[in-house]
Amino acid sequence: MIDTNIFQDKTAVYYTLGCKLNFSETSTIGRILREAGVRTARKGEKADICVVNTCSVTEVADKKCRQVIHKLVKQHPGAFVVVTGCYAQLKPDTVAKIEGVDVVLGAEQKKDLLQYLGNLQKHETGEAYTSALKDIRSFAPSCSRGDRTRFFLKVQDGCDYYCSYCTIPFARGRSRNGSIASMVEQASRAAAEGGKEIVLTGVNIGDFGKSTGETFFDLVKALDDVEGIERYRISSIEPNLLTDEIIEYVSRSRRFMPHFHIPLQSGSDEVLKLMRRRYDTASFASKIKKIKEVMPDSFIGVDVIVGTRGETEEYFGQAYEFIKSLDVTQLHVFSYSERPGTQALKIDHVVAPEEKHRRSQQLLELSDEKIRAFYARHIGQTMPVLLERPKPGLPMHGFTPNYIRVEVPHDAALDNRLVSVRLGDFNAGGTALLGTIE
Repeated sequence: MIDTNIFQDKTAVYYTLGCKLNFSETSTIGRILREAGVRTARKGEKADICVVNTCSVTEVADKKCRQVIHKLVKQHPGAFVVVTGCYAQLKPDTVAKIEGVDVVLGAEQKKDLLQYLGNLQKHETGEAYTSALKDIRSFAPSCSRGDRTRFFLKVQDGCDYYCSYCTIPFARGRSRNGSIASMVEQASRAAAEGGKEIVLTGVNIGDFGKSTGETFFDLVKALDDVEGIERYRISSIEPNLLTDEIIEYVSRSRRFMPHFHIPLQSGSDEVLKLMRRRYDTASFASKIKKIKEVMPDSFIGVDVIVGTRGETEEYFGQAYEFIKSLDVTQLHVFSYSERPGTQALKIDHVVAPEEKHRRSQQLLELSDEKIRAFYARHIGQTMPVLLERPKPGLPMHGFTPNYIRVEVPHDAALDNRLVSVRLGDFNAGGTALLGTIE
């Protein structure tokens, strides 16, 4: 039995790196600590506990994790420092040796964070608690809002794909999930707490059902019936798992928004084979065409990795032309990073850093062209926008169903409200459309 009296009146700060799933899990950790009596530290206040939820998708991410830990240790002297997340699972001993770190928790341990905090006395050296990959089996539920307007519902964890460049299966374990009934229950609770929008998150969410004999399509249909939730968004889903029946259902659904995020990773079939992806460019293009046929105004975000091993100049040229031809809205561009233990390290032809940068810039410019054209097509239309509380001094903002960012004059009464907005021209930075509430 954990004595929660030691947590009364204690304060904590939280820092999250990486994906939406990490943000969801950090929010759940925060809720666990709040229920034990820990409050979030105010700005400028020295915290008693620091929690860092790490990412390890690239070498840059690893470095940033270390920088964040050093910074928090310096800002909160004497705080009990807990590090979890993918970097913690993959490199627990490295993290434990960082000065000031007390406890390192792996993928299987973070849900039981309280039992590793002891009496919050600092350790001379960090202690690491992780499980072997084969023992990462449990699914820790998470449906959290944190400081955001929208909720993030974790529907799945882990991955069985083992793409040649990726360490996520080693950090997160095998694909697993909770039941549809439990997801519906969590969505209903979010609605009761005033939630209007839920983003479905996970590592490979289209693979939902491995643990329970259900399907992602069944989940989508069940969540669509939850009263009180106005909007759902499907976060990153593998193109081979985004079925025509899901696309057609979303096109008819009142609650699931016309907004997709689909990882392509490369527009070259040869590179896709090297990556061990489970589709080719023809099937990907067919998927985009299907979406646009039934939802012409849908927002489609696409992940692309540049400079992976084996990506020759010719292959990149093919990829660029293919991506340019796609009717997608925005590109999320990542430079390939060598990850220890991955099969990609066996591939010949290494791309120089400066060439990776050049290719990345080329795709980012293409992305800017695509998203600006997409926004411009909607100027003059009136659309429902879910408004969010802004940072001090900034105008309110929110998103249309198809994920166009809109800015309106500040009005605190409109926070978390769906309002009808006429879309005007671009703001000064070109990052949003200016709106007029009707």
